[in-house]
Amino acid sequence: MSPAQQDKAPPGSGTPEGGLDRAAAILGAFDSDHRELTLAALVARCGLPRSTTHRTADRMIRLGWLEKHGDRYRIGNHLLEIASLAPIRLELREAVLPFLQDLHQATKVTVQLGVLDGTQVLVVEKITGHRAMPMLSQVGGMIPAYHSALGRAILAYSQPAVIDVALAGPLPARTPRTLTSRVAIMRELASVPGRGWATDREEGNIGVSCVAAPIFGPLGDVAAALSVTGPSQLVRADRIGPAVRMAAAASSRAYNSRPRPQSR
Repeated sequence: MSPAQQDKAPPGSGTPEGGLDRAAAILGAFDSDHRELTLAALVARCGLPRSTTHRTADRMIRLGWLEKHGDRYRIGNHLLEIASLAPIRLELREAVLPFLQDLHQATKVTVQLGVLDGTQVLVVEKITGHRAMPMLSQVGGMIPAYHSALGRAILAYSQPAVIDVALAGPLPARTPRTLTSRVAIMRELASVPGRGWATDREEGNIGVSCVAAPIFGPLGDVAAALSVTGPSQLVRADRIGPAVRMAAAASSRAYNSRPRPQSR
C-alpha cells in the first residue's frame, strides 16, 4: 500500500502500530507553551529522527491532524473536531457551561472546569475575566492535582487508590506556600466535604488563589470540578466558596439529567 493510499485508508485498516506511536510522539510535542513548532523544535521535543519527523508530520498534515503555516507546525482543525466528540467535552462541558458563565458573571474573575487525569487535572473549559492571567493553564492544559483546588475538590471524593496515584510521585513546591507533605495534603482533603469546596492559597502562583467544588456523576461518583481563580484579594474562600459550591451542585444536577447515548 502506498503512503497516499494509507493516508486515505479508514482507521484500523492496516496502519502500523509504529506509525501511531510516531504520530503520538509528534502530537505530544505540543502543549500550552509550545503551540507552534518549527521542524527543528519538533524534532527536539518528540525525540524522533529528523527524516522520520518530517515524513510523519507531512502525512499528518494530509490527514488534517497537523497544519503548517510558513515553517511552523501546529495542531490541525480536524483533530480538534474529533476531540470535541469526546464525552468529556460534549456532555460534561455542555451541561456545566451555563453555570460557569453565571459564576463568571457573578465573580468577574476566571472560572475553570477540570477533570482528573492521573496525577494531573485536565482543563476542559475556561472563561477568563477582564484581568489577564497568563500564568494559568489554557483549555487542554494540565495542572498538578496535589496543589490545585480543582485537583483537591476531586481527590477529596475519590477512592484511596486514585489518591495514591495522584500523590505518589515527587510533590515539588511551586511557591513557598505549596503543601508538599502527603500528611498536610490529606488533612486538606479531609476538610473539603465539611464545607463543600477546596482551596489553593497561592500554592501554584503567588498572588493567585482558587476555590473549587466537585461535580458528581449519575452514580454519585466525582466526575469533575469547577473553580474560581483570581487575585488573592478578590478570591476569598469565605465569600466565594458558597457560590462555587452552589454552581457545582447545579452543574451536577444538569449533568445527571442529560440523556445518555444508548449502547448498541
